[in-house]
Amino acid sequence: MATTANQIIHCKAAVSWEAGKPLVIEEVEVAPPQAMEVRIKILFTALCHTDVYFWEAKGQSPLFPRIFGHEAGGIVESVGEGVTELKPGDHVLPIFTGECKDCAHCKSEQSNMCELLRINTERGVMIEDGKSRFSIKGKPIYHFLGTSTFSEYTVVHSGCVAKINPSAPLDTVFVLSCGFCTGFGATVNVAKPPKGSTVAVFGLGAVGLAAAEGARFSGASRIIGVDVNPNKFEQGRKFGVTEFVNPKDYDKPVQEVLVEMTNGGVDRSIECTGNVQAMISAFESVHDGWGVAVLVGVPSKDDVFKTHPLNFLTERTLKGTFYGNFKPRTDIPLVVEKYMNKEIELEKFITHSVPFSDINTAFDLMLKGEGIRCLIRMEE
Repeated sequence: MATTANQIIHCKAAVSWEAGKPLVIEEVEVAPPQAMEVRIKILFTALCHTDVYFWEAKGQSPLFPRIFGHEAGGIVESVGEGVTELKPGDHVLPIFTGECKDCAHCKSEQSNMCELLRINTERGVMIEDGKSRFSIKGKPIYHFLGTSTFSEYTVVHSGCVAKINPSAPLDTVFVLSCGFCTGFGATVNVAKPPKGSTVAVFGLGAVGLAAAEGARFSGASRIIGVDVNPNKFEQGRKFGVTEFVNPKDYDKPVQEVLVEMTNGGVDRSIECTGNVQAMISAFESVHDGWGVAVLVGVPSKDDVFKTHPLNFLTERTLKGTFYGNFKPRTDIPLVVEKYMNKEIELEKFITHSVPFSDINTAFDLMLKGEGIRCLIRMEE
C-alpha cells in the first residue's frame, strides 16, 4: 500500500468493545503520525497475559473500545516531524515502554524507567496531543500501552520503537518486545547468577521460561522450576529446567522444600507469577550470605509483602525489575544479534500460529493455559 505520512490509512484491527467479550475485526482509520511518532505496518503479533488482564478489566479502571496488543514486529510505514533515527522501511519492534535518552533514568546506566515513556496502562491516547490515532467513522478507539499491535497499522512514539537488523525474522524476534526480555533480563541483568549456581524460577509461563533460559545462558548448574501446574514441567525441560517442584505436593511452605533440596537455599530465585505468596517464598528460599531474589510478576494492588527483617539482616537481597532492565532502543537490537548469533533460542517459545481473523483463538489458548506464545499473522 503506497501511502504518504499525511494520509489516513484504512485497515483492519481487532477491536475490544467491552470487557471479556471476543474481539471484533473492524475497519479502522489510522491517522498519520504526529511529531516524534511513527506509523508501523504490523506483520506479526502475539497475545501476552497483560493484554488478557486488561481485556478482562478485573481490578483496574476499564477503558473501551480499545485496541490491545504489545508484542509484535513490523516495518515503519511513515514517520512524523522530528523523527531522525527511523525511516520508512526500517524493521522494528514496538515496545510498551520507552527510552527518550534525555531524562535522568535514560542517562543512568542502572535504570530503564524512562520518565517520559515508561509504561502507563491507564493512558489510551498519544502523549503528543492527548488524542487517539485510531477511529471508526470518526469515533475514537483507545490505544493500549502506546503500541496497540492488534491492528494492521499502528502509531507509536518513536522512543518506544527498537530498530533491528532487517535480516532478523520478524515472525520469531517479535517475542523480544515483551515476554522474553522481561524474564531473560531479570536473570541475566538483575539476578546475575554466577556460573555453576542454583537458580529457582517461580512460575513457568512465557516469562518464567525466559528466566530459565537466562539461567541456562548464564551457566547455572541447577535450574529448579516451581509451578502448581504439572503440565508445565515437560515443557520446562526444553528451557534448561533440571528439576521441578509443585508446591501442592508438600504439606509445608515451598521455601522450606527448596532450602532442604539445596543445602541452605538457592543462590538466585526469579519470581514470575505476580502471586504475593510466591514472591515471599522466592525471597525466603534464597541462601543467607549471598542469595538474591528478583521479583518480576505484577501483584494485585492490595497485596502486602511480609517477611521477617532478619531475612535481610542475614544478607539476603530482594530486588525488583521492569522489562528485565533492558533499555528498549539501546539494548533490544543487541539482544536480536544474540539470537542471530545463535546464543539464545526463540523458536521454542512459539507453540501456536493463527491468522489475524482467528485472533480470538489465541485468547482461548491462553485462558486454557495451553502453549506459550501464539503467533498471530497479520497477512493471511
